[in-house]
Amino acid sequence: MGLDRRSFLKIAGVSALGLGSGPVADLIFNRGADALAESGMATLAEGRHWAMVIDLTRLTEEDLVNCARACHEYHNVPDIRMPDGSANIKEEIKWIWPEGYENAFPSISTRAEGFVQEKREKEKVLVLCNHCSNPPCVRVCPTKATFKSEKDGIVMMDMHRCIGCRFCMAACPYGSRSFNWGDPRPWIRKTNPEYPTRMKGVVEKCTFCVERLAKGLQPACVEAAESGALAFGDLANPDSEVSRLIREKFTIRRKPELGTAPNVYYIV
Repeated sequence: MGLDRRSFLKIAGVSALGLGSGPVADLIFNRGADALAESGMATLAEGRHWAMVIDLTRLTEEDLVNCARACHEYHNVPDIRMPDGSANIKEEIKWIWPEGYENAFPSISTRAEGFVQEKREKEKVLVLCNHCSNPPCVRVCPTKATFKSEKDGIVMMDMHRCIGCRFCMAACPYGSRSFNWGDPRPWIRKTNPEYPTRMKGVVEKCTFCVERLAKGLQPACVEAAESGALAFGDLANPDSEVSRLIREKFTIRRKPELGTAPNVYYIV
Protein backbone atom coordinates (compact mmCIF):
# COMPACT_ATOMS: atom_id res chain seq x y z
CA MET A 1 0.00 0.00 0.00
CA GLY A 2 1.40 3.41 -0.94
CA LEU A 3 1.91 6.20 1.55
CA ASP A 4 -0.61 9.04 1.61
CA ARG A 5 0.69 12.61 1.47
CA ARG A 6 0.41 13.20 5.22
CA SER A 7 2.33 10.01 6.09
CA PHE A 8 5.01 10.84 3.55
CA LEU A 9 5.43 14.38 4.87
CA LYS A 10 5.66 13.12 8.44
CA ILE A 11 8.30 10.51 7.62
CA ALA A 12 10.26 12.90 5.43
CA GLY A 13 10.07 15.60 8.06
CA VAL A 14 11.40 13.37 10.81
CA SER A 15 14.21 12.12 8.60
CA ALA A 16 15.25 15.62 7.56
CA LEU A 17 15.15 16.90 11.10
CA GLY A 18 17.07 13.98 12.48
CA LEU A 19 14.49 13.58 15.25
CA GLY A 20 13.41 10.53 17.15
CA SER A 21 10.19 10.23 19.09
CA GLY A 22 11.27 12.23 22.12
CA PRO A 23 8.70 14.24 24.10
CA VAL A 24 9.97 17.64 22.95
CA ALA A 25 9.89 16.64 19.27
CA ASP A 26 6.36 15.25 19.67
CA LEU A 27 5.29 18.31 21.62
CA ILE A 28 6.46 20.84 19.05
CA PHE A 29 6.13 19.09 15.72
CA ASN A 30 3.57 16.37 16.07
CA ARG A 31 0.65 16.47 18.45
CA GLY A 32 1.09 19.57 20.60
CA ALA A 33 -0.99 19.40 23.79
CA ASP A 34 -1.90 15.76 23.18
CA ALA A 35 1.76 14.77 23.30
CA LEU A 36 2.13 16.82 26.46
CA ALA A 37 -0.68 14.87 28.08
CA GLU A 38 0.70 11.51 27.01
CA SER A 39 4.16 12.37 28.31
CA GLY A 40 2.78 12.72 31.84
CA MET A 41 3.03 16.51 31.99
CA ALA A 42 -0.64 17.32 31.39
CA THR A 43 -1.12 18.95 34.79
CA LEU A 44 0.95 21.91 33.63
CA ALA A 45 -1.46 22.71 30.82
CA GLU A 46 -4.88 21.34 31.67
CA GLY A 47 -7.49 24.02 32.22
CA ARG A 48 -5.07 26.92 31.87
CA HIS A 49 -5.27 30.09 29.81
CA TRP A 50 -1.76 31.34 29.15
CA ALA A 51 -1.27 35.06 28.55
CA MET A 52 1.51 37.63 28.50
CA VAL A 53 1.60 41.21 29.75
CA ILE A 54 4.23 43.63 28.44
CA ASP A 55 4.69 46.79 30.48
CA LEU A 56 5.71 49.50 28.01
CA THR A 57 6.42 51.90 30.89
CA ARG A 58 9.26 49.60 32.00
CA LEU A 59 10.42 48.13 28.69
CA THR A 60 13.98 49.17 27.84
CA GLU A 61 16.06 49.13 24.66
CA GLU A 62 18.11 46.36 26.24
CA ASP A 63 14.92 44.33 26.66
CA LEU A 64 14.13 44.70 22.97
CA VAL A 65 17.49 43.20 22.05
CA ASN A 66 17.82 40.63 24.83
CA CYS A 67 14.31 39.20 24.52
CA ALA A 68 14.62 38.62 20.78
CA ARG A 69 18.09 37.17 21.14
CA ALA A 70 17.09 34.79 23.93
CA CYS A 71 14.04 33.57 22.01
CA HIS A 72 15.83 33.12 18.70
CA GLU A 73 18.90 31.43 20.15
CA TYR A 74 16.82 28.99 22.20
CA HIS A 75 14.54 28.06 19.29
CA ASN A 76 17.21 27.90 16.56
CA VAL A 77 15.71 30.79 14.62
CA PRO A 78 18.04 31.52 11.68
CA ASP A 79 19.66 34.90 11.12
CA ILE A 80 19.43 35.05 7.32
CA ARG A 81 21.81 37.51 5.66
CA MET A 82 22.50 38.96 2.23
CA PRO A 83 25.88 38.34 0.56
CA ASP A 84 27.12 41.71 1.86
CA GLY A 85 26.23 40.72 5.43
CA SER A 86 23.13 42.90 5.74
CA ALA A 87 19.84 41.48 6.97
CA ASN A 88 17.72 39.70 4.38
CA ILE A 89 14.39 41.42 5.09
CA LYS A 90 12.45 39.43 2.49
CA GLU A 91 13.41 36.05 3.90
CA GLU A 92 13.94 36.82 7.59
CA ILE A 93 12.52 34.54 10.25
CA LYS A 94 11.32 36.16 13.47
CA TRP A 95 9.38 34.97 16.48
CA ILE A 96 9.57 38.13 18.59
CA TRP A 97 10.87 41.50 17.46
CA PRO A 98 10.79 45.27 18.09
CA GLU A 99 8.14 47.18 16.18
CA GLY A 100 7.19 50.84 15.96
CA TYR A 101 4.32 51.82 18.25
CA GLU A 102 2.16 53.17 15.44
CA ASN A 103 2.66 50.00 13.38
CA ALA A 104 1.85 47.79 16.33
CA PHE A 105 -1.28 49.75 17.29
CA PRO A 106 -2.53 51.42 14.10
CA SER A 107 -6.13 51.65 15.28
CA ILE A 108 -5.51 53.01 18.78
CA SER A 109 -4.91 56.74 19.24
CA THR A 110 -3.93 56.53 22.88
CA ARG A 111 -2.27 59.95 23.04
CA ALA A 112 -5.55 61.61 22.15
CA GLU A 113 -7.13 59.86 25.12
CA GLY A 114 -4.26 60.81 27.41
CA PHE A 115 -3.17 57.21 28.00
CA VAL A 116 0.47 57.61 26.96
CA GLN A 117 2.92 60.40 26.44
CA GLU A 118 3.74 61.47 22.90
CA LYS A 119 7.32 60.24 23.19
CA ARG A 120 6.17 56.67 23.80
CA GLU A 121 4.36 56.59 20.48
CA LYS A 122 7.74 57.08 18.82
CA GLU A 123 9.37 54.22 20.72
CA LYS A 124 9.60 50.54 19.87
CA VAL A 125 7.45 47.82 21.41
CA LEU A 126 7.87 44.04 21.49
CA VAL A 127 5.52 42.07 19.27
CA LEU A 128 5.01 38.33 18.81
CA CYS A 129 2.28 35.81 18.09
CA ASN A 130 -0.74 36.89 20.13
CA HIS A 131 -2.04 33.34 20.66
CA CYS A 132 -5.53 34.61 19.95
CA SER A 133 -8.56 33.04 21.57
CA ASN A 134 -10.24 33.31 18.15
CA PRO A 135 -7.29 32.71 15.79
CA PRO A 136 -8.01 33.24 12.08
CA CYS A 137 -4.85 31.32 11.16
CA VAL A 138 -6.38 28.12 12.57
CA ARG A 139 -9.58 28.51 10.56
CA VAL A 140 -7.83 28.80 7.19
CA CYS A 141 -5.22 26.04 7.54
CA PRO A 142 -6.25 23.22 5.15
CA THR A 143 -4.19 20.52 6.90
CA LYS A 144 -4.71 21.56 10.54
CA ALA A 145 -0.98 22.17 10.78
CA THR A 146 -1.77 25.19 12.91
CA PHE A 147 -4.13 24.47 15.77
CA LYS A 148 -5.22 25.88 19.10
CA SER A 149 -4.77 23.82 22.23
CA GLU A 150 -8.06 23.70 24.07
CA LYS A 151 -6.22 22.85 27.31
CA ASP A 152 -4.16 26.03 27.55
CA GLY A 153 -5.03 28.29 24.60
CA ILE A 154 -1.62 28.16 22.90
CA VAL A 155 -1.73 28.36 19.10
CA MET A 156 0.67 25.67 17.94
CA MET A 157 2.37 24.57 14.69
CA ASP A 158 2.61 20.97 13.49
CA MET A 159 5.43 21.29 10.98
CA HIS A 160 4.94 17.75 9.69
CA ARG A 161 1.52 18.72 8.42
CA CYS A 162 2.53 22.12 7.03
CA ILE A 163 2.46 22.04 3.22
CA GLY A 164 3.74 25.60 2.83
CA CYS A 165 0.54 27.09 1.40
CA ARG A 166 0.99 30.16 3.66
CA PHE A 167 -2.77 30.66 4.09
CA CYS A 168 -2.10 31.18 7.80
CA MET A 169 0.33 33.99 7.02
CA ALA A 170 -2.27 35.73 4.89
CA ALA A 171 -4.89 35.32 7.61
CA CYS A 172 -2.76 36.55 10.51
CA PRO A 173 -3.40 40.30 10.93
CA TYR A 174 -0.26 40.72 13.05
CA GLY A 175 2.44 39.47 10.68
CA SER A 176 3.52 36.99 13.35
CA ARG A 177 4.44 34.08 11.07
CA SER A 178 7.53 33.46 8.96
CA PHE A 179 8.15 31.15 6.01
CA ASN A 180 11.32 29.21 5.33
CA TRP A 181 12.07 29.93 1.68
CA GLY A 182 15.29 27.97 1.89
CA ASP A 183 17.07 25.63 4.27
CA PRO A 184 17.38 27.67 7.50
CA ARG A 185 20.04 25.50 9.13
CA PRO A 186 23.13 27.17 7.56
CA TRP A 187 21.98 30.47 9.09
CA ILE A 188 21.85 29.21 12.68
CA ARG A 189 24.92 30.55 14.45
CA LYS A 190 24.90 28.02 17.27
CA THR A 191 22.40 25.18 17.31
CA ASN A 192 20.57 24.50 20.55
CA PRO A 193 20.33 20.69 20.73
CA GLU A 194 17.33 20.91 23.08
CA TYR A 195 15.09 22.31 20.34
CA PRO A 196 14.49 20.89 16.83
CA THR A 197 15.59 22.76 13.73
CA ARG A 198 13.24 23.30 10.81
CA MET A 199 13.27 22.62 7.10
CA LYS A 200 12.60 24.46 3.86
CA GLY A 201 8.97 25.13 2.99
CA VAL A 202 7.36 25.35 6.42
CA VAL A 203 5.88 28.19 8.46
CA GLU A 204 7.04 28.88 12.01
CA LYS A 205 6.24 31.27 14.85
CA CYS A 206 6.28 31.84 18.62
CA THR A 207 4.79 29.00 20.67
CA PHE A 208 4.84 30.72 24.08
CA CYS A 209 7.79 28.39 24.81
CA VAL A 210 5.46 25.45 25.37
CA GLU A 211 8.42 23.12 25.82
CA ARG A 212 9.77 25.31 28.62
CA LEU A 213 6.34 25.53 30.27
CA ALA A 214 6.31 21.73 30.36
CA LYS A 215 9.46 21.92 32.50
CA GLY A 216 7.98 24.52 34.84
CA LEU A 217 10.03 27.35 33.29
CA GLN A 218 9.01 30.78 32.06
CA PRO A 219 9.24 31.70 28.35
CA ALA A 220 12.77 32.64 27.28
CA CYS A 221 11.81 36.25 26.53
CA VAL A 222 10.33 36.72 30.01
CA GLU A 223 13.53 35.52 31.66
CA ALA A 224 15.64 37.73 29.39
CA ALA A 225 13.79 40.97 30.28
CA GLU A 226 15.96 42.21 33.17
CA SER A 227 13.64 45.18 33.74
CA GLY A 228 10.78 42.86 34.63
CA ALA A 229 8.67 44.39 31.87
CA LEU A 230 7.33 41.01 30.75
CA ALA A 231 4.96 38.89 32.82
CA PHE A 232 3.53 35.51 31.88
CA GLY A 233 0.92 33.39 33.58
CA ASP A 234 -2.51 31.84 33.76
CA LEU A 235 -5.51 34.09 33.17
CA ALA A 236 -7.75 31.33 34.47
CA ASN A 237 -6.15 31.89 37.87
CA PRO A 238 -7.42 35.20 39.33
CA ASP A 239 -4.41 35.30 41.67
CA SER A 240 -1.78 35.04 38.92
CA GLU A 241 0.46 38.01 38.16
CA VAL A 242 -1.01 38.53 34.69
CA SER A 243 -4.55 38.52 36.08
CA ARG A 244 -3.57 41.05 38.72
CA LEU A 245 -1.83 43.34 36.21
CA ILE A 246 -4.77 43.32 33.80
CA ARG A 247 -7.14 43.98 36.68
CA GLU A 248 -5.12 46.84 38.18
CA LYS A 249 -3.48 48.47 35.15
CA PHE A 250 -4.79 50.00 31.95
CA THR A 251 -3.91 47.62 29.12
CA ILE A 252 -4.43 47.56 25.37
CA ARG A 253 -4.23 44.80 22.79
CA ARG A 254 -3.29 44.84 19.14
CA LYS A 255 -6.16 45.38 16.67
CA PRO A 256 -8.92 44.43 19.12
CA GLU A 257 -11.58 45.49 16.63
CA LEU A 258 -10.87 42.37 14.54
CA GLY A 259 -12.38 40.08 17.17
CA THR A 260 -9.35 37.79 17.41
CA ALA A 261 -9.11 38.26 21.21
CA PRO A 262 -5.31 38.42 21.56
CA ASN A 263 -3.71 37.04 24.71
CA VAL A 264 -0.80 39.48 24.74
CA TYR A 265 -1.61 42.65 26.69
CA TYR A 266 0.32 45.92 26.84
CA ILE A 267 0.45 48.30 29.80
CA VAL A 268 0.69 51.84 28.49
